[in-house]
Amino acid sequence: MSKCITIFGCGYLGQALAGRCLEKGWRVSALTRNPETAEALRRKGASNVVESELGGTEWHGQLDPSQDFVVNCVGAASRTLDGYRQSYVEGQGSVGKWLAKGKAGTLLFTSSISVYPQSGGLSVDESSSTRDASERGRLLLEAEEKCLAPAVNVDRSYVLRLAGLYGPGRHLMVEKLKGGHPFEGNANRTLNLIHVADAADAVLCCLDAEPEIRGGIYNVSDGSHFSRGEIVSWLAEKLGVEVTPFLENDGVRIPDRKVCIDKIRNDLKWEPRYNSFVKGYESILC
Repeated sequence: MSKCITIFGCGYLGQALAGRCLEKGWRVSALTRNPETAEALRRKGASNVVESELGGTEWHGQLDPSQDFVVNCVGAASRTLDGYRQSYVEGQGSVGKWLAKGKAGTLLFTSSISVYPQSGGLSVDESSSTRDASERGRLLLEAEEKCLAPAVNVDRSYVLRLAGLYGPGRHLMVEKLKGGHPFEGNANRTLNLIHVADAADAVLCCLDAEPEIRGGIYNVSDGSHFSRGEIVSWLAEKLGVEVTPFLENDGVRIPDRKVCIDKIRNDLKWEPRYNSFVKGYESILC
């Protein structure tokens, strides 16, 4: 029988994930606050698309809470703390209330490696401290806790801490170089990245995992650790443009860490297809 999935937040990753699920023949329901995205999902074959803010409750009666899979990959309504609280904390809280009326097999929340405050190029894994996370990071951690809470009416729950997403239609460094604009921050800071196709694969890998895999927190990146300067220099040469400067204006508490993905590799046998920015950007720029 066809699997049923509800996807909350159909931005860059959510749309890619919805497409993959439809290709697998799954029945896809979705919630988005963007009318154009909603219409695009309906055209692709999504069975039920609701236009609403996740943090509210008015959508609860419009989506069936009994699902094989529920994925919350909502993006922040804004970069403000209120935007983060509304989208992540209140949003995940609303998902929990909705699930209490049904039964789901797997719940997954996409968080961010921004919860790791470490600097100095340290390697971080899922056991690394998040005690000194930024205010935005602490809101993400609060949402993570809501996803993993035992009270949630699901068989298992995952949190995926994603590195910086890029891919077709989302390559800000390319646009900056083409426009000759300088880059904020320091050139030597490590940039952890994940291609959107690999991020979608990681989500599906969790959903399709054997029952004995009981969920948990996993880092998701391409596993490589290049500096921002190295990536920009390579892109400039590939594009045939001048390297634009970095402003070297990072503050003293700006995170600079190398994200380890050994846990998802070992537990779920997931491997990124684009295991460096070179492979990822070559697929975009070719």
